[in-house]
Amino acid sequence: MNSNSIWKPSKKTIEGSNIYKMMQQYGFENYNDFWKWSILNKEEFWAATVLNLGIKQAKEFTSIVDISNGVENAEWLKNAKLNIVDSCFQNDDNATVLVFQKEGEQIQKVSQKELLSLVNKIANGLVNLGLKVGDKIAIDMPMTLEAVALYLAGIKAGMPIVTIADSFTPNEIEVRLKITKPKVIFTQDVLHRAGKEIPLYLKVIEANAPKAIVLKTSKAQSNLRKEDIYWSIFLSNNNEFKSVIQNPEDIITILFSSGTTGEPKAIPWTHTTPIKGASDGYYHQDIHRNDVVCWPTNLGWMMGPWLVFATLINKATLALYYGAPTGKGFGKFVQDAKVTMLGVIPSFVKYWKSSKCMETFNWDSIKCFSSTGEVSNPAEMEYLMQLANNKPVIEYCGGTEIGGGYVTSTVVQPNIASTFSTQALGGEFVLLDENNNIANKGELFLIPPIMGLSTTLLNRNHFDVYYKNTPNYKGQLLRRHGDQLEQLENGFYKAQGRVDDAINLGGIKVSSVQIEAILNKLEFVKEAAAIAVSPKGGGPSELVVYYVERDSKLTKQERFQSAKNSIKIQLNPLFKLTDLIKIDILPRTASNKVMRRKLRDLYENN
Repeated sequence: MNSNSIWKPSKKTIEGSNIYKMMQQYGFENYNDFWKWSILNKEEFWAATVLNLGIKQAKEFTSIVDISNGVENAEWLKNAKLNIVDSCFQNDDNATVLVFQKEGEQIQKVSQKELLSLVNKIANGLVNLGLKVGDKIAIDMPMTLEAVALYLAGIKAGMPIVTIADSFTPNEIEVRLKITKPKVIFTQDVLHRAGKEIPLYLKVIEANAPKAIVLKTSKAQSNLRKEDIYWSIFLSNNNEFKSVIQNPEDIITILFSSGTTGEPKAIPWTHTTPIKGASDGYYHQDIHRNDVVCWPTNLGWMMGPWLVFATLINKATLALYYGAPTGKGFGKFVQDAKVTMLGVIPSFVKYWKSSKCMETFNWDSIKCFSSTGEVSNPAEMEYLMQLANNKPVIEYCGGTEIGGGYVTSTVVQPNIASTFSTQALGGEFVLLDENNNIANKGELFLIPPIMGLSTTLLNRNHFDVYYKNTPNYKGQLLRRHGDQLEQLENGFYKAQGRVDDAINLGGIKVSSVQIEAILNKLEFVKEAAAIAVSPKGGGPSELVVYYVERDSKLTKQERFQSAKNSIKIQLNPLFKLTDLIKIDILPRTASNKVMRRKLRDLYENN
C-alpha cells in the first residue's frame, strides 16, 4: 500500500478532537470501545450528544427515545417542544456564520445577526403571503445566501420545505410538485454558470408550478406570470419573528430519493433529523466553533440541508461558492475563505486530478476533507489528501432517510484512502450474505433505533419499504438500506455499490426504472435495462444500458447519441451515458424481473 494513502493522526489532532473530549468525559482510552458504548448505551449517548450540540428546547424531553410502539416507530425527544432553527443561532451576534462568493466578485461575509435578520424578514414575508403553519413551500434554487435563509425561515415559521435540485428538468420538477402540493415555489430567474445564464424560472413555469417568488439575478428583462412576484416585493421589512414551537416529529423538510420504482420516494425530515447530521459533523467531520465548512451541493440533495444544520448547529461558518466547483475560481475561494472542512463528491476530485486546476492554491487551512455520494477511487483520494499537505479524507456514506451517515471515518484513527474506519457513532449495522448469514461482504442492514432514521414516507408504506420481510438478527428487527459493503481484514469497510436497482450518478441517486422508461420510448428500443458499473481501478459509477433492438435505420453512433440526449433532456444533464449495448434478450427471473446484477457481471467480466 502506498504510504501516501495512509494518514495517521498526531497526538495534537487526537486531543483537539470532539471525539476525544467525549471519550475523556466517559473514561475511554480506545475509540472502538467508545463506539461500542455509543450503541450499547444509545439513550445515554444521544442525551449527551443533544447536550454537546446545545439543542434548544422550549420544553425538555421526558425521555430521549421511546420505542413502546416498536423500534421502527421510535419517538426521539419524547414530549419535547422545539424548533430546530433556534439551535442554528447560538454563536455570537457578530460571529461570521456565512461567507459567499459570486463568480468573479469578492468574498462577502454575513454575521449571525445579519443572517437571523434576513431569516426573520423572509418568515414575515411568508406570513404576509397568507401562508399558515403546515403549508408547504418549494425551493428550486442554487445554494445561495437567500436559499439558505429561506430554508431556515420556512422551518422557523412551521412551514415544511420541499427541496428540488436546480439541475432537474421540468418533468422531474413537476413529479415532485404533484407529490407534495406546495402553496408557493421560490426560484431564480436564471442560473449563472461559467459566464452563461441558464433559465430556471422558465423550467419552473413549464413544470406547472404554483405561485412563484422569483429572485432576480440577471439584468435581462423577464416576464412573470400574473400570479408571480419578485423576491424584492415579497421580502418584509420586519426583522423580528418568533419561532413556531412544534413537536419533535413535526415535518420540517421533504426530500426525494429514488428507489426501485419510477416515482421518487418523498422522505420527510422532522425536527430531530438534523440532530443526526449535526452529530456526525461534530464527531466524524470534527467541526468546531468558527470552523469554515464548504461542501458544493444543493438543497435538493440531502447534503444541502445536512450542510446547513451540521455547520450552524456546530456554530461554524457556512462557505458557499456560486460558480462551478470544477474551476480555479472555486480553488481560490477555498483558499481565501480559509476553509477548514472541504466536502467533495469523487467526480470533482477526478476532474481536479486530470486538469491539475487546484495545484496552485494554498489549502493549508483545511483540517480534513469529506467525500460522499459515490464510491471513491484510492488514487484520486490520495491526490486529494496531498492538495492540502496530507490531510485525511473522512469517507461518509448514508442516506436521505437516515439524515446522515451509517459508515464513516474519524480524525482519531488512521485514515486509509477510499475506506471507512468505523460505523457511525450512535448507530449499528450488520452485513448479511444472500442466505442472511453474517458475512464480511454483503448487504447492509441497519439496527434501529438510530436518531435520524425516517419513520414515515409521503407516498409509500414506510414499513413495507424498509422492514417488510427483512431478516431478524439476534431477535432484533433489521432495516434495509440497499447498499453493499465489504469489511476488510483490518476492520475497515469498503463500499461495493447498491444491491437494488438504484444508480448513483455524479452523487445523485436515480432509479434504473426512471432511465429505462425514457429509453423505452426511443424508436429503436424494444426494451432497455440500465445498470451502474464500477470502472477498472474503482471510482464513481458509470451508466451502461443494454437494449433489445427494434428495427431501425439509425447507425450505432446515432443510437448512442439519441439515448444520451434523451437522458440529458428528460432526466438530468448531469447523467452521462457511458455505453449502449445491443443484446438479443434481457436476462429475467422466474417472476419476470430483469436481472440487472447478471448484466453487471456480464459487462464487468468482458
